[in-house]
Amino acid sequence: MTILVTGATGTIGRALVRALTERGQHVRALSRDPSTADLPTEVEVVQGDLTDPPSLAAALDGVSAVHLIGFDAPRGAGGGDALTTAPAVVEAAERAGVRRATVLHNGIPGGMDAAVQHSSLEWTVLAPVGFMANALWWAEAIRTEAEVAEPRGDSRGAIVHEADVADVAATALTEAGHGGRSYVITGPEAVSTAEQVSILAEAIGQEITFRELSDEEAIERWRSWGFDDEAVEFMTWTWESPIGATPTDTVQRVAGGPGRTFAQWAAENAEQFR
Repeated sequence: MTILVTGATGTIGRALVRALTERGQHVRALSRDPSTADLPTEVEVVQGDLTDPPSLAAALDGVSAVHLIGFDAPRGAGGGDALTTAPAVVEAAERAGVRRATVLHNGIPGGMDAAVQHSSLEWTVLAPVGFMANALWWAEAIRTEAEVAEPRGDSRGAIVHEADVADVAATALTEAGHGGRSYVITGPEAVSTAEQVSILAEAIGQEITFRELSDEEAIERWRSWGFDDEAVEFMTWTWESPIGATPTDTVQRVAGGPGRTFAQWAAENAEQFR
């Protein structure tokens, strides 16, 4: 059984590669540039590009399951564009005989989610809420200024560890019973922004100041970072309609684990903040 992981060098992709190899699966990782992928030696790294479906033929050969992403650029200040080639990618997977697929939902309407749902694949959509790994955005400010500045410090979210998302994905890719499901994936507890900073301070063993920005200051900063009007509107909307504020039992129910806490994530990644 060969499982193809697209987006294999991203945060979730790397965690999924690890989760699958730990389960003894043969993993094939898709990369635009295999020479820079930096993945474990037991992983078969192949060249391919989701924006160029014909380039996927060799990567899909002999694959029984595939993990798909629905955007063609890293999510960040400029966002990530919806993958317009999603239907062609899914068609290529069907022609290659792929049976199962997981899709990492990222809030972009249509795209890869819709493509798999209109296919013959046994599909599972993974819809994680905010990632614990987003705290890495604070790393430089913590290292240089021992400070985190964010709006609405009491805003709470059941943010999720990337390894928990990977465990759910690995289960859906390797076990029956998850086809046609959309899973909202959260962490086991709702943690506020200010609490995250406090937990990070304890993990690295030094004080970190939390400075609360006004809404206006936050919006001005986001615009200076290159966020467009649509992204700013979405982020301000989440202030009034928080996403993922209530923990779900998806990780426990699907992957059989209790879900990793932010304190665990902070301890694992402490060196990146020192």
